[in-house]
Amino acid sequence: MNEIGTPSVDWLAILPAVALAGGAMLIVLLRALLRDRTDLDAMCMSTALAGVGLAGVFLWQNWQDVEVDGPAETLAGMVRLDGLSVFLGVVVLVATLLALLLAVDYLPRRGFAVPEYLALLLLSATGMLVMTTANDLIVVFLALEILSIPLYVLAAYDRRRLRSEEAGIKYFVLGSFSSAVFLYGVALVYGATGTTSLAGIGQFLAANVVLEEGVLLLGIVLLLVGIGFKIAAVPFHMWTPDVYQGAPTPITAFMASATKAAGFAALLRVFLIAFPLYSADWRPLVTALAIATLVVGSVAAIVQTDVKRMLAYLSIANAGYVLTGFVAAAGSGEAVERGISSALLYLLVYAVMTIGAFGVLTVIGEPRDGDHDLESLRGVAWRRPVLSGLFVFFLLSQAGTPLTGGFLIKLQVFAAAVDARQYAVVIVGVLAAVAAAFVYLQIVVSVLAHDTDAAPAPARRSWAGMASGAVFVAAAAVTLWAGVLPGTLLDFARDAAARF
Repeated sequence: MNEIGTPSVDWLAILPAVALAGGAMLIVLLRALLRDRTDLDAMCMSTALAGVGLAGVFLWQNWQDVEVDGPAETLAGMVRLDGLSVFLGVVVLVATLLALLLAVDYLPRRGFAVPEYLALLLLSATGMLVMTTANDLIVVFLALEILSIPLYVLAAYDRRRLRSEEAGIKYFVLGSFSSAVFLYGVALVYGATGTTSLAGIGQFLAANVVLEEGVLLLGIVLLLVGIGFKIAAVPFHMWTPDVYQGAPTPITAFMASATKAAGFAALLRVFLIAFPLYSADWRPLVTALAIATLVVGSVAAIVQTDVKRMLAYLSIANAGYVLTGFVAAAGSGEAVERGISSALLYLLVYAVMTIGAFGVLTVIGEPRDGDHDLESLRGVAWRRPVLSGLFVFFLLSQAGTPLTGGFLIKLQVFAAAVDARQYAVVIVGVLAAVAAAFVYLQIVVSVLAHDTDAAPAPARRSWAGMASGAVFVAAAAVTLWAGVLPGTLLDFARDAAARF
């Protein structure tokens, strides 16, 4: 605090979010002042990419500070800079960068307004970055709204498709309800502890005995429900298949990767910082959520016929694997750090894989983004062999094929759960992986089915097409690297968990 009683601010800690928000505001200004320029779209895209790059530079500097000085708090303790914030910030920025590059080709092809799309995407990513550093329940709520409101609009961005508008409305209504539930939980926790600071709540509960625990426990449950909606945990997942299917496919990819990272950032912070002493009360609930999420996500995907709905349910199942790592982190001793690192690693590798898969789907699903029925993809490998090969690779990786990133991340969360003696979750997780593999193979078989009438599709040689191609190649390279030479990513995740 300075002499006049205002909190001191470590600007570097919040500069990544400021860079993204600044990029969004600059795009809005460009749209308003230069609307007649023919190169406006290119200018806005360059601004968006520059904002992400600048945020990455600031985030790298934050990591250097965390490595040297350890975790730090700023803005009167409302923002915390630590290994978790940096690692998940990297996940958000990687997902945002890949989503922007997919938009270079997708937006002109679909005839969408470019500046508005980019500004909304950056604003949503800003909320996600704020979420990764939130150290106060009020900041968590504000970040939740900042990331959600642009996504409501983006889900309904394809106004020519009724299903897209329906997705936006469903997401808005259910998202608003979950935000209200979360806010009510904040109120109950504040009533029980007298503070909304995560560290303050933990200190209060460590120093005092709460005689009437009902209010506090109900508040904890409501916080779990509010966050469970964002990570699409069962039974708070009902919005996911419809929204994923109806939203423009690049937005679906962004939601399936970056939004999950932000949601799990809030989950880890709220429960491991504020309520570690009550883990005996909330850990069984999270375990039940993990098991239900694994089972429902994997089994429900089997009966789907639309590929985006299949991947939506499988995305729900993947949230169950991250919850498995979180269940391990709720233990004690070395299991805590291993559980956190396994969850972090899962979020990073899964983000890359899922953006790669959905990105390829935007191209091979042409000419209509709303048509992704299994039958419509039948034999596509004979028309687009390279893209189909990449699509199959991403699907097999998500299924957990050895020597891919998907195998590594599943192995890590299972090992962490075994260390924490959470054998029931591991058994369910293995069975769920088998069921999910059947779904992935269904899609693969449809893609590779022989089509005698198919002719190779002409390749596009535009800069826009090259941007999408760069996304596919980069995602495939990272997925393969994580499976064959995982040392660097494992060390990064472990260092981040050690500095939580």
